[in-house]
Amino acid sequence: MYCYYVAGTVGLMSVPVMGIAPESKATAESVYGAALALGLANQLTNILRDVGEDARRGRIYLPQDELAEAGLSDEDIFKGVVTEKWRKFMKRQIKRARMFFEEAEQGVTELRKESRWPVWASMLLYRQILDEIEANDYNNFTKRAYVGKAKKVLALPVAYGKSLLLPYSLRNNQT
Repeated sequence: MYCYYVAGTVGLMSVPVMGIAPESKATAESVYGAALALGLANQLTNILRDVGEDARRGRIYLPQDELAEAGLSDEDIFKGVVTEKWRKFMKRQIKRARMFFEEAEQGVTELRKESRWPVWASMLLYRQILDEIEANDYNNFTKRAYVGKAKKVLALPVAYGKSLLLPYSLRNNQT
């Protein structure tokens, strides 16, 4: 719910600003659903990236019920030790974030052409933060996962290429 209120709503508010492509055959509901998913994915990624920094400030934004299910407590977070329980918990959270990013993809293709590139770029870069958490062996207590400048620059042409794709709603209608 925290992710919804903090960033899901931002995704929803962004749709009228970005605009739906005039040629799109997607329903407004599906585009808004994708925007919501992107907001959730971005915020969850922020939370996962910032676990250590937040803990040092006495804050925990991770879902308490899921921490308990994983056999983890607030004390475990404040201690900041990477354990197998922690890795398993993080794998589950990263999988969820990726699921939201995948859900968002179709909606991005339905946006107006001029809006797609920056959205694709931010989505690709945020996904790479998840890759960096994994590369750090899930140590987001003492290592901040960040995407280096070279990877950022390399993501831009990929994002641009994706922004040129035909809206998903029109792809199956092509003969």
